[in-house]
Parts: sequence; C-alpha cells; structure tokens
Amino acid sequence: MFIYIGDYLPDLYHKEQNEVQPPSNELQSEEALSLHGENENIVSLVGKSPEEVIGLFGEPTRIDASAYGYDWWVYNETPETYFQIGVLDNEIVTVYAIGQNTNTSPFVIGEDYKELLNKIDVDKEVEFSHEGDFYKFELSDEDRKTRPLLKYDDVFVQLYVDDFLGTVSSIRVMNEETLIKQRPYALSYRGTLYDSAPLSDEEWSEIEAGTAQQILDITNVIRKRHHLHSLKWNDEVAKVAYGHSKDMSDDAYFSHVSPTKGDLGDRLQKGEVDFVSAGENIASQYQDGIAAVEGWLNSEGHRKALLNKEFTSLGVGVYQKFYTQNFIQTDM
Repeated sequence: MFIYIGDYLPDLYHKEQNEVQPPSNELQSEEALSLHGENENIVSLVGKSPEEVIGLFGEPTRIDASAYGYDWWVYNETPETYFQIGVLDNEIVTVYAIGQNTNTSPFVIGEDYKELLNKIDVDKEVEFSHEGDFYKFELSDEDRKTRPLLKYDDVFVQLYVDDFLGTVSSIRVMNEETLIKQRPYALSYRGTLYDSAPLSDEEWSEIEAGTAQQILDITNVIRKRHHLHSLKWNDEVAKVAYGHSKDMSDDAYFSHVSPTKGDLGDRLQKGEVDFVSAGENIASQYQDGIAAVEGWLNSEGHRKALLNKEFTSLGVGVYQKFYTQNFIQTDM
C-alpha cells in the first residue's frame, strides 16, 4: 500500500538592487532581557575563535562543509542541546541553535513569539553599513511572522517561528558578511555584494552529504520536541531522494512527479525499497537545509510528514539547492 503524505514548497526568489538607504535602528541588549540558564550564551559566540569554542564545548560531533565558505561544527549529542557553529578563517561567523536547553539569551527557544514582540521590534527593513557600503534587507509580512531578522548588538539574529504553535522554533546568528552572502530576504545595496567562491562538483558533494545529515538531525530534534520517536537513516531511501533532487535540477522542474521517473511510489519501487507507507517533502532555493526544514515545519502538508508518528525511517537527498525528504514506514 502506498500512502502519500507531504507537499512541496515553492522556490524563493530574491531581488537585488543598487540603492542607498540610511542606517536602521538597532536592537540593543537590555538588563531586562536577562540571561536564561548558566551555560554559555550561544548568541555571544560569533567573533570568537575555534579554540575558545573547543574550550567551552569540546570537539564537535562532526564537521560539515557549507556553500558559504565556513564549516559547520555540529554538536548533536542530545536533541535538547543541538547547535551548529560556522567557522571561517579561524573565526566563528554564524551559529544555529534549536536545542531547547541551549542558552540563546535574550531570545528563548520555545518562547511565545507574541510575548517576545513585547520586548523587541520587528521591522520591515533591516539596514546597515559595512566597510563603507550600504545594505537593506526587506522583509515581507510572512517573513516578519515566521522568520524575522533583527540587528542585535554587532550581530544579526534570525528567528525561526513555529507559526502553528506561535513559539520560537530555532535561532540563527550571523555576522554581516555571512548575512550578505546568504541573502535570505530581498536585498538592496550599494557597494560590494559578497558572494561565496564557485564550488567544484567534489565540493558540492561534500556539502550535500553534510546538509542531508543536518536535515535528519534537525527533523529528529523537532520530532523529539513533539514527543515522537526519532527516524532512522535509510541509505536506500536517501539514494531515491537524492535522485529526485538531482532530477529536478537537471530537468528544470519542481514537482513530486518526475516526467521520466514517476511519483514517489514509482521511485521507491524502482529503488527496491520495501515500505508500508511513505511521504515526501521537497524544497528549492533555500539558503541551506536549516531553512528548508524550518520552512517545511510551517506548511501544513510538510508538517504532517515531519510529525507523522507512523514513519520509521528517513532518507534525505540534497543536490545543490534542491532538497528532498523521503519518509517511509517499514512495519505495521
């Protein structure tokens, strides 16, 4: 029996213009927004050295390459303390945290977003200057609702909001150049537009493999948060998922149904995968796997697949900026 659960997310497009705008107001830390917990504040890590991070947290579980020049140091010992640290040129340039026991003060994972809005302002535009150049990111109403961007002290904080629960799902912290490289919102600028170096096929393969593992990790953190069992990695299912991501890129389409390889059931059967039921999530043109998972979480069809209690295994296939999750149930 084949049961399809899931949906797809549309491509995201960014506009880039050459415009000059004045600097924006910045959110400053206040005593009223006190530290939560006694562990090291993740938000404060940007700008530190890898040696300082190792002194605080020890060696990472693994190191994954990214498409933006930095390496992700992944700390996934437990779902409650999951976080990633981006290291470039011996400096921390970005941090992502989704574990609810991580210290992300003054922002709290799991906090009611409406209550947080009583303490912070979420603007439609975030503007700043960097080395004499000017940049303005424009946020849509949906952006402000589910993934607002804030200037906090000397870093940028991107909050991912679980719109179904109305709570903060996870937090990403970046320095200026990292934000410009990723361009997660519409951008107007004057001056230098920072880009990552072109990537070889071998480099993309390394990035894709790491991103797939991050998507598995983050999916299981979210499932744990909802009191569901973790999904096991399935290599054969991952091969099917990767084939679909690559097929969508190669043949320039975006759909659950391949013009040449059929739907998910067809592809799993061709891959000789035994299953009772299955589901699929796809996404395209998100800056990385983190953003794709948080996007899936806020779409009803994708969310049902992510939080389906019957699924037992997951295979993830990433081809550059195309992402496919294939879930299966292997027993009744």
